[in-house]
Amino acid sequence: MSKENPSAIIVMGVSGAGKSSIGERLAVRLGCRFVEGDRLHPASNVEKMAKGMPLTDEDRWPWLDLVGQELAASVAEGKSLVLSCSSLKRIYRDRLRQAAGGHLRFVFLKGTPELLELRMGERTGHFMPLSLLHTQLATLETPEGEEGVVTVDIDATLEEIVEAAHSGLMKQGL
Repeated sequence: MSKENPSAIIVMGVSGAGKSSIGERLAVRLGCRFVEGDRLHPASNVEKMAKGMPLTDEDRWPWLDLVGQELAASVAEGKSLVLSCSSLKRIYRDRLRQAAGGHLRFVFLKGTPELLELRMGERTGHFMPLSLLHTQLATLETPEGEEGVVTVDIDATLEEIVEAAHSGLMKQGL
């Protein structure tokens, strides 16, 4: 990754997949900045999810636009970036690809519903309740097979997941 060819990478998946943990470590490995996409959610979205109410597309568009602005600004500055964002639907990913001007890759963190439930049950201090996992799984349009997507199974250690993500990105010519 260079200033002349900055890369934007979204670590994506449903809640509990490890987007933040993997994203932070991947950014360190790549020597670039990490942005926690959940921090870009409008307060109304956080409040809605904390109450166990799933977001609608109308709720997500303003958030996705903020995510896209973050990606575009980083690329325009010639700086690479890793950002966590669920990116559940193809239309969301396409919108983010457009915002990044074609400089965008995705790392899809894939896990079984049972493993995701276990991981969500173990974490503390997050606004997303376990009850919304099934809604997210139902909404997820898998990105497998889309150009610029690396799929990584999360049934491994953090280090193994980061290594698989890094290796997959390098094979794609990052």
